[in-house]
Amino acid sequence: MKVSRQQAVNDDADQSGGRGAERGARARTRRLMLETATRLMQEGATPSVSEVAEAAEVSRATAYRYFPSQAALVQAVVDEGLGPILTWHSSSTDSERRVAELFETAMPRIEAFEATFKAALKLSLDQWARRQAGTLGGEPAFTRGHRVDLLKDAIAPLKDRLPPREFKRLAQALSLIFGVEVLIVLKDIWGLDSRKMMSVAQWAAGALVRAAVAESISGGDGIKPATAAE
Repeated sequence: MKVSRQQAVNDDADQSGGRGAERGARARTRRLMLETATRLMQEGATPSVSEVAEAAEVSRATAYRYFPSQAALVQAVVDEGLGPILTWHSSSTDSERRVAELFETAMPRIEAFEATFKAALKLSLDQWARRQAGTLGGEPAFTRGHRVDLLKDAIAPLKDRLPPREFKRLAQALSLIFGVEVLIVLKDIWGLDSRKMMSVAQWAAGALVRAAVAESISGGDGIKPATAAE
């Protein structure tokens, strides 16, 4: 539902209609803020709370009541962009099939909100740089990590077949080819189109799952010990 700026401003100013009306007003104003932030991020910006407030034509005081920091705002927009990915579930008992289903659900959505997720990644990298330089101060950190639980869920049928260390390593390996970073590597660097990008990501994911299962059966861990010559 699209929310007009004037309706949201009026709703926010009118708190005399009871608790139900207040919840409706707050929901509409928050929705306006999210829609405005999403639009700005889809245009490639990583907006501050003040910049979103200005674009949405609501007061800065109002904006900060909903989103007390840039990190909180960007996190809300990211979660909005992820949408059905966050509630993904598979009834399959085959881990390779489950991983394929997750990729089929997630990657088109990530590509559709590519600019949003790249803007969020930019914020994460910017905060890292400022933290290294000691200039981040008390600014709340923007955290990422939805892929951790999603990928662990995707390979859940292997939890009783793989030792905990190998199960975790497989989830970590899959995380390298899941998310907006895949678009950066395969589309931006390699110049692949969407279909080829998805094909490579799916192939790599399937190969990792099969390799983990095969190594577990053979008793190896896939890690070659270093030698003196190396």
